[in-house]
Amino acid sequence: DQVTITRHLQDRSVPEGTILLKEGKLARELFFISQGILKIVTTNAKGNDVTQFFLKENTFCTIHASFNSDQPAQESIIAATDAELLVFTKDSLRALYQELPWFRELIDTATQKTLLEKIRIRNGFMGEEATTRYQRFLSLYPDIAQKVSLTDIASYLGITPQSLSRIRRQKMR
Repeated sequence: DQVTITRHLQDRSVPEGTILLKEGKLARELFFISQGILKIVTTNAKGNDVTQFFLKENTFCTIHASFNSDQPAQESIIAATDAELLVFTKDSLRALYQELPWFRELIDTATQKTLLEKIRIRNGFMGEEATTRYQRFLSLYPDIAQKVSLTDIASYLGITPQSLSRIRRQKMR
């Protein structure tokens, strides 16, 4: 099975800032993050990018609605750090499901678990004051906090970079 799965994979190294999927395009790839961090980004009404989620190592990443239903993605996927990815194209994944039917359930379960976890964590931040959101972020994602930009963290937390700097300064006192 390992040989079969490997035959359907592509290795890809991407530098920080690489756009893996642009909003408005069709998701045609499923990424497994071997190293690094990816972020899911939307564009707000002012045209600014807003970080919705971070995905770290040993996690699958795609925009499910687009990947599964061939509709344009409403989000972008961007490398938040340099990353090493294993990539399944949509066609290679379909072929793999034909060869190893059990693999579909494995992928579906893993991606569903990741999606539910992202939503649970994101909902946990709602209604909290900015300092509390930042402290919770640090406790949940200490590894991500050390690797991604403060601008991305501020965006994820729904605060300005200046507010995050102020919170960080107060915390150091």
